[in-house]
Amino acid sequence: MRLKLIACEVFYREACAVAARSPNQVDLVFVAQGLHNLGAPKMLGHLQDFVDATDPAVHEAVCLGYGLCGNGILGLAARTVPVVVPRAHDCLACFFGSRERYMKYFEANPRVYYKTSGWLERAGQMGTDQLSFGAPEKPAPTWEELVAKFGEEDAAYIRDTLSTHLKHYDQITYIDMGVEPSEQFEARARAEAAKFGWKYEKVPGDLGLLQRLVDGPWDDKDFLTVPPGRKIIPKYDGTIIGLSTD
Repeated sequence: MRLKLIACEVFYREACAVAARSPNQVDLVFVAQGLHNLGAPKMLGHLQDFVDATDPAVHEAVCLGYGLCGNGILGLAARTVPVVVPRAHDCLACFFGSRERYMKYFEANPRVYYKTSGWLERAGQMGTDQLSFGAPEKPAPTWEELVAKFGEEDAAYIRDTLSTHLKHYDQITYIDMGVEPSEQFEARARAEAAKFGWKYEKVPGDLGLLQRLVDGPWDDKDFLTVPPGRKIIPKYDGTIIGLSTD
């Protein structure tokens, strides 16, 4: 099969690795991480454009490297080819290899801020990497950029306001996916934990779910296959997402 994988760029290294090992021909399309920060309606619109650009004469299916991601994929429609999506609330289930393994870790460690090589090299700064500052191509501003634009006093207020949610965390967990070229990413994660006075832990990641996304076949337990003419809807049970009736 020839597949198109549309994925958040935090999966860049992992997606390249699984595509290289897939028996299928996988064409990769990466979307800037900041797309999450625009809100669900705008995120959906951008992803739908990428899906709609698929040529059925070239690709047999679209694989979506996203979870539910703040409801950003709800309403996404398959047009001319099937769309295959992991049954996951967000990317962490993909990094852990399954939503069951992720939930088990989360339940034992509810105050964890997660890092991977992709989050470290392609997302924004700590405390702002999940917040919106405009177009998805624009990363979160640095402290220097905030000062230049707003002055030091207002910049400090903005920084503190944006970082309020960090009070809910006390640990950084680095997920080692086995595709990192060196220890530089783990070192950065460890340094960020030290900066905030948080605990630090490294856990092994698992490429299994991503590998099966680009390999197929797609079992219904872990993947939703959206046939042409149907849309993704929420499911308020363990399956997370389902199909529209129209």
